[in-house]
This record gives sequence, C-alpha cells and structure tokens, in this order.
Amino acid sequence: MSDVAHEQFMRRAIAQARSVWGTTHPNPMVGAVIVEHGEIVAEGATSPVGGPHAEINALRTLGRKPKLGATLYVTLEPCCTHGRTPPCTDAIIAAGISRVVVGATDPNPLHVGHGYELLAAAGIEVISGVLADECADLNLIFNHWITTKRPLFAAKSGVTLDGKVATRTGDSKWITGEKARADAHHWRRLFPAIAVGAGTVHADNPRLTARVDGVEWCPIRFVFDGLLRTVNDKTLPGVYTDEFHTRTIVVTTQHGGLGYVKKLNSMGVQTWVLPAESPKVSFADFRARCVKEGIGGVFFEGGAQLLSELLQARELDYLFTYHAPVLFADDKSKSVLRGLRTESLENAIRLTSVKHEICGDDMLMRGFVKYPEKMFIDEATFARKLYGE
Repeated sequence: MSDVAHEQFMRRAIAQARSVWGTTHPNPMVGAVIVEHGEIVAEGATSPVGGPHAEINALRTLGRKPKLGATLYVTLEPCCTHGRTPPCTDAIIAAGISRVVVGATDPNPLHVGHGYELLAAAGIEVISGVLADECADLNLIFNHWITTKRPLFAAKSGVTLDGKVATRTGDSKWITGEKARADAHHWRRLFPAIAVGAGTVHADNPRLTARVDGVEWCPIRFVFDGLLRTVNDKTLPGVYTDEFHTRTIVVTTQHGGLGYVKKLNSMGVQTWVLPAESPKVSFADFRARCVKEGIGGVFFEGGAQLLSELLQARELDYLFTYHAPVLFADDKSKSVLRGLRTESLENAIRLTSVKHEICGDDMLMRGFVKYPEKMFIDEATFARKLYGE
C-alpha cells in the first residue's frame, strides 16, 4: 500500500481520535481504523477512563474476525501493559490482524517501542511514524504528564499585532474574531481545568465553560485569589453561584481569611488554601496540588497579572496566542505579558514545536515555552500590589 494511502487512512484515525476530544483524561485520545482490501470496515476511539481503548472498540465494531491481510491504523502505539484494561497488543494479536500502521510512538519511557516489539514477534508487520507529528499533537496534555509527571500549564491570549490586549481605557471586546474565539472554546474543551485571576472575575464575571457545537461543558474552574477579594462583595460572581459552582475551586492563601473560606465551602465552592508568606499563591505549590489531585492540565486565561506572574515564575509550559489584524500603536495600551527586563535576544523567551493555524482573519501561534538560562524581572515597573490583578 502506498504512503498516500497510509496517510489517508491515518487521517481517518486522527478524526476518530478527535471525536472524543477532551473526554479521555487521564488517558490519551486515540483513534483506530481497520482496513480490508483498501476499504474501511470498522473504526473506534478511546472510551472514557476505565473503558475500552480505540483498538478494542474498532475490533468490537467489526464484530467478526478480520480477513486475511487486514490492516489496523492507530494514532498511538498500542499499549502493551495491563492497567485499567488488558493490553491492546494481546487483542490485536488474538484477532489475527496482519499489519499495524502507527502514528505516534508511546511517549512513556517505560513502554516506548515495546508494543512494536510484541507485535513484530507475533509475526505482524509494523509500520510506524505515519503522520507522527499530527498524531502526537493530539495528546499534548497526556504526553507532558507521562514524560514529566507534571500537569501541562498552558496560557491563552488574544492580542493585536503589536501585542496588546486592551486599549489604554481597558476596551478589549473583542480584539479577535468569532472564529478565533470559537477555536479557544475548542481548546478549553480539551483541558480538564481552566484558571483565571481575581481581576478577571471582577471585571468580566466570566462563565468559564467550553461551548462547542452548541453544547456547554464545565471544566474544573480555578480562581486565583490570594486575598479572597472576589468573596467580600455583596454580589458574588457567577462562578460561585451558577449551576456549575461545585466545579469551582478558589486558590488562595491564609491571608484571605478563614471566614471567607468557610463562606465559600458552605456554598459548595471548593477552596485550596496554599501556604504563602504573602498573598501571592505559589505556582509550584499549586502544581504539586494538581499532581496530588490527578489534574493533568490547566488552561490559564488571564488576566495579564496572573499570566505574567506565571511566566516570571518559569511555570508556564505552553502558550496559545491569537494574533488579530489590529494595531493600537499606543505606548499606554495594555500588554498581556510583562514585567521582564529583556536586554538581549539570548535572554528572550521562545516557543518551540510551533504550530500555526488560521482562524478567520486571525492567526493562532502555539508552542512549548522555552526559557533562557537567565531571566531578569523588572521590579521597578512590575511593583507588586496586593495579590490579584
């Protein structure tokens, strides 16, 4: 079979993986397609945690023994160890599949390549690396978690061509267009958690849900508020009172006051009171708590203070930036990331493994954050207020 045909069927497997977007945590999203004599006869995708993997679902959909010469296309190297479910390699061998074509190799250092070895030892032809980059990109969160044992901290911003998020008066709705905003909701749906600062809650009263194809879904909603400023108003923000309020977690410090913590808890809102010498929440402590709770990824959506502090702490792993064809050209307009003193290019923060996508008139640039050996914080222009935005 030609390389073109392999890519054609792998793209179908990728589509299967995307059909379960954001529903498989902590497992990766995987798609599988069974092909006989050049025709797709069965497909499958990963079930929610505890359910069958994509390969098993494809074989069950087929409902019979594959014909001689059948090929299985799968976006990720089949698992070869017994976890919540039996190894997929065992099922593939038992089914009598003749060839397995794989996209991305298992990133787990303990398993990498072992699935290929087991399949080959059973006499199955293995072809790997077909659309490998696209297949690996499906599982940014899982790949980071399995290789670092840390959650992926990603941030999103919508900026003008000159890197601004609001005019000098604070006007910011909307810098990006509808397609870019819809795409951001698509990424929200991928992450198990979303995070904002107290200033964003005060200014925008955001709902912090993902709305995709007319369906609303609520992730875990983190509000960073070291002094619990969002609780002491007469009118509480919607994330504390709406139908999803039990999905809200306020990340704070002992400086916020036990009374406010009790008030939130009595309403059904969760709190994480992290130790701190000041009202500033430690991102390292927050990350450690996420590990403890099994939260593999957090999507930070602002505002500028929170994202800047995340970057200065070198705790931001991935960045999504939507660039709009707009210019403010005003020194007093507001930037999303600030507070560093970058005097040379070697001290600049860069993105790696960069992806570009067109969203209407806007462009998304995304990639992993690579920090320089030395970073200098401009304390003079980033003088601290009480924690918050």
